[in-house]
Amino acid sequence: MKFTNRQPPAIAIQLAPMIDILLLLLSFFIISWQFSKSETELNVSVPTAQEGAEPERVRGEIIINVLADGVIRVEGLAVDRQQLFDKLSAIAKQYENQPVRIRGDGGVAYQRIVEVIDTCQKAGIWNISFATQRPEPAK
Repeated sequence: MKFTNRQPPAIAIQLAPMIDILLLLLSFFIISWQFSKSETELNVSVPTAQEGAEPERVRGEIIINVLADGVIRVEGLAVDRQQLFDKLSAIAKQYENQPVRIRGDGGVAYQRIVEVIDTCQKAGIWNISFATQRPEPAK
């Protein structure tokens, strides 16, 4: 007489694929966080204000950096007013209320900031904000 052991097979959780997925997710979030911070780490010393703060970025927000020498940088590339207009026009056609944050250096001529605002408005973008920071506490 033949007896068989009819126990269900033990379910084995394989750890290697799960660890691979966790490492991929971790690297994805680190890289995407790094790209979101890269736009704001240019050598732009934004003006200070008592109510200034490190604002949270809005999803899809375009950051326009205006350096002390008047150079306009978007997505890490130096652009002139026409290139900025073309880029913003294309985006404004796709997204109705596209947010834009202007990070102007404290030493840049106000005229340059007004030119950037004018370019944004001509392109059809009206959701414009300005980056500021809190003053350093006195030591």
